[in-house]
Amino acid sequence: MRALRRFTVRAALPEPLAPLSQLVMNLRWSWHAETRDLFEALDPELWRTCGGDPVKVLGEVSAERLAQLAKDRRFLRRMSDVMDDLQEYLAAPHWYQSLGADAPATIAYFSAEFGISEVLPQYSGGLGILAGDHLKAASDLGVPLVGVGLLYRAGYFAQGLSADGWQLEHYPSLDPHGLPLKQLRQGDGSAVVITVPLPEGRTLHAHVWRVQVGRVTLLLLDSDIEDNAPTERSVTDRLYGGDEDHRLRQEMLLGIGGVRALREYSRLSGTPQPEVFHANEGHAGFQGVERIRELTETHGLSFAEALQAVRAGTVFTTHTPVPAGIDRFPKALIERYFAGFGVPLDQLLALGSEEDPSKFNMAHMGLRLGQRANGVSRLHGHVSRGMFRALWPGFDEADVPIGSITNGVHAPTWTARELVEMGTQRSSHGDPAEVGDGDVPFDGVDKIGSGELW
Repeated sequence: MRALRRFTVRAALPEPLAPLSQLVMNLRWSWHAETRDLFEALDPELWRTCGGDPVKVLGEVSAERLAQLAKDRRFLRRMSDVMDDLQEYLAAPHWYQSLGADAPATIAYFSAEFGISEVLPQYSGGLGILAGDHLKAASDLGVPLVGVGLLYRAGYFAQGLSADGWQLEHYPSLDPHGLPLKQLRQGDGSAVVITVPLPEGRTLHAHVWRVQVGRVTLLLLDSDIEDNAPTERSVTDRLYGGDEDHRLRQEMLLGIGGVRALREYSRLSGTPQPEVFHANEGHAGFQGVERIRELTETHGLSFAEALQAVRAGTVFTTHTPVPAGIDRFPKALIERYFAGFGVPLDQLLALGSEEDPSKFNMAHMGLRLGQRANGVSRLHGHVSRGMFRALWPGFDEADVPIGSITNGVHAPTWTARELVEMGTQRSSHGDPAEVGDGDVPFDGVDKIGSGELW
């Protein structure tokens, strides 16, 4: 029998420990060692059994231990230092603030998955890890990014074996109230509800959850709410699951619902509306279609005019090196879902057209909607220019306008703490994060004895 409602119970924090609630709700702790050390100090044994999950530790630490720490001057000073460090990190100008007033005030970044921390299991592989590192790096650089994704309630499956030796999967249900999330709410306290139209007069509803990743906000849409019928409620059940109808509904919620969530977030928070929209792979392609609809309905633009306006502020990143990895939907399915949406159907279908006239290609739509496009390595840029050259007839393959930006990693996340403390991230030129343009040699390692490094 399915549970009617799930509750997460936490011990109330004594007033002197109130900053812990703020620290745990900002995922900067996922790459900030001193914050993790603070949570480990709450209860080292509990930290170990919880797998280093600050959210879980704070939820399970005993009231007696909290009362003890509330009187521990050394712990309180340490907590105050960590909190001051976070506040300075959030308020101080970073690299992006040196660009001046002409730089975009807000940039939207859409992705089907975000790999920020295992505490928030919303990713499956490289694309998600890239997206998570993208948010972290944007935070460190001061880039005013707002991420947009989906909140998958199933998380990862737990694997077991049957008596006959066959693999069994069990998907534990995630409780958003037990995660480092806050629900986006109206001024009167009611939950923000985003709607996306579906065929046969049905409507897909979604709540919006806000994740704070350092200075960057990530919005995650959640369809598992009482406003929805069972089919619509399951749209955000799991990452990349279900049949074609299910996947299409997911991508409509990500793209169309994502733009609508951004509009609500900007209105409620006072954040400027995004000037640039970055689609990380084709899953989020419908964000451009929604923006075209907005411009035609509110500004009276023609489809062609709206398309050019949307393209001027859109970036598309392709990850897939083989055609089989691209989302392609039956053309008839797109016709059924977008009839009456507010965008001319023939024009919409043309955005996703490909060699097979019965298919709608999400990567093709992403490339046609983006003024700038890139692969995720120099080699992948070369492969992508070959894969998609048919979209630019008359161009030599080398001139196809798909560039490349080699995937980077967020060094504070992936570099072992012991190596950082040894000085492997130091340069003879000064702090690499503060040095100007150009290649900075991380030559601090040269000063470390071979035996110590080994």
